[in-house]
Amino acid sequence: MKRIPYTDVVLVCPVTVAYERFSEKSAHQWLGTALKQLLQQSGLSKQDVDGVCVSSFTLGSDTAVGVMQHFQMSPRFLEHIPMGGASGIVALRRAARAVQCGDANVVACLAGDTNHRNSFKNTVSGFSRFSQDAVYPYGAAGPNGSFALLTDYYMQHYGATRADFGKLCVAQRDNALRNPHALMKKPLTLEQYLEARPIAEPIHLFDCVMPCAGAEGYLVMRREQAQTLQLPYVEILSTIERHNAFVDDPVQYRGGWAMDIDELYDMAHVRPEHIDFLETYDDYPVINVMQFEDLGFCKKGEGPQFVRDHSFTIEGSFPFNTSGGQLSVGQAGAAGGYLGLVQALRQLTLSAADTQVPNATIGMVSGFGMINYDRGICTAATILKRGQA
Repeated sequence: MKRIPYTDVVLVCPVTVAYERFSEKSAHQWLGTALKQLLQQSGLSKQDVDGVCVSSFTLGSDTAVGVMQHFQMSPRFLEHIPMGGASGIVALRRAARAVQCGDANVVACLAGDTNHRNSFKNTVSGFSRFSQDAVYPYGAAGPNGSFALLTDYYMQHYGATRADFGKLCVAQRDNALRNPHALMKKPLTLEQYLEARPIAEPIHLFDCVMPCAGAEGYLVMRREQAQTLQLPYVEILSTIERHNAFVDDPVQYRGGWAMDIDELYDMAHVRPEHIDFLETYDDYPVINVMQFEDLGFCKKGEGPQFVRDHSFTIEGSFPFNTSGGQLSVGQAGAAGGYLGLVQALRQLTLSAADTQVPNATIGMVSGFGMINYDRGICTAATILKRGQA
């Protein structure tokens, strides 16, 4: 069955609440600040927002419903999206269809987390039943051990080297130095990357994201409303979403994107060569390379050569993670799943300031989340286009 395009539904008002390494604020406050910024940027009132999507790991016993009570809102459309790095695109999909079908007029998509001194420890220890029962009790707390397995498998099977992964990390740091929201403020050289202390072989220090606090957000509405409000907007050309893909693979070396990539391009009526920049979920470099392959920029196993053939800086041959990505900006919990999408909206509304890719017209964003021992089980992607003035 042919999918219905996202005609006349647009994305506006990318916002970021400046990240902090640690924070005593609640996740609710981070999310509320993002909502406040959305209202200020759009000129709308809180009552004008009749739909909300929320993603967060540190709400405690609250869900999106509890957040609405804290915010004194009464939306007629509400989604709680606990899908980690895929959350930003999943929220886009849900919100766009709600607006298209008339279930909401304006949807605020919000993601954010706090980072108390013990927040990350508490998150990883209770992340899932897999984590609680089969990983954490055996001393493999957190994602480092899981991604060490994935990285080692990929290196052994496809010939990737630490220098290949390092090239991506160095390029992302270069991009991050132009981004005022990035927490990593110092240049990174390949030598520094290679000499960094090991964390879980073959992963070393600069392969790992740094947990922090922060929030991201954007609004979804009809094109006509965006034009009335005189807001620069971004069109949705296509999206895909897949969960628990390739369950028989012994260790993850591909993601759900590979199952749906033809649909993504066919719906958008573009091909990989038409993409002006790519924003991927990047908690570890191996996932970047996996996405280059599964998103159709090169064939499976050709990722290392693709890395060697391109530069990945803002003005390079393949502009990539132009904000610096999580590896150099920081990972603000579930907001990490929004980081690339919010940056893409800035690129396509020509508001990316020093990180702007020249003449950016079409961009791709990819999400990956919910790692369970040897695989991440949520994947999503979208192709977006700059709206016509």
